[in-house]
Amino acid sequence: MSSTFIDAITTRTNTNFRVAERIGAVVFITALTAVAAQISIPLPFTPVPFTFQPMVVLVGAAALGSRLGLASQLLYLALGLAGLPVFALSPALPQGAARLLGPTGGYLMAYPFAAFLTGWLAERGFDRRYLSAMVAMICGLVVVYAGGVGWLMMASTRLGFAAALAAGFYPFVLADLAKLLVASGVMPALWTVIGRAQRRL
Repeated sequence: MSSTFIDAITTRTNTNFRVAERIGAVVFITALTAVAAQISIPLPFTPVPFTFQPMVVLVGAAALGSRLGLASQLLYLALGLAGLPVFALSPALPQGAARLLGPTGGYLMAYPFAAFLTGWLAERGFDRRYLSAMVAMICGLVVVYAGGVGWLMMASTRLGFAAALAAGFYPFVLADLAKLLVASGVMPALWTVIGRAQRRL
């Protein structure tokens, strides 16, 4: 199993400092997820707003690995459940625990699982090259969409499969794939920088 990016950049000699660095990295990705949620564009034909969260979740997970990526999104959900304004701003959707019961709850609850899967693939070296990084992030994105569309069919909206796809998949998939094309280059670029820095030492 390959080391993750967080393994490569954290201290190896001082265990306590290394733990602190990892906690800081988890909190940083949690904060980025919350910030990305605030870049929210409501769409008139669906209750699901457009945000940049999925890409932050997936890139963060690729950097952190499966367990820390999972932890970053569980922390994000915990902060939201506690009532902190970390979820996407919306005049129709409440902050707090009620958000998870609304139409976007499935996407939010899928984030930890998507982060774990993408991080698991990154631990196996998928984040080292562009095409394999894209595969890892597509797998994570599939989990996000599966959770979101599935929840639209089960939650208060009770949409049928075709209607759930129309509300929670079709309006977003092309934009998310375009963002993924950019996001897939982040980790290989970071690994290249790390490799050059290590060769200079």
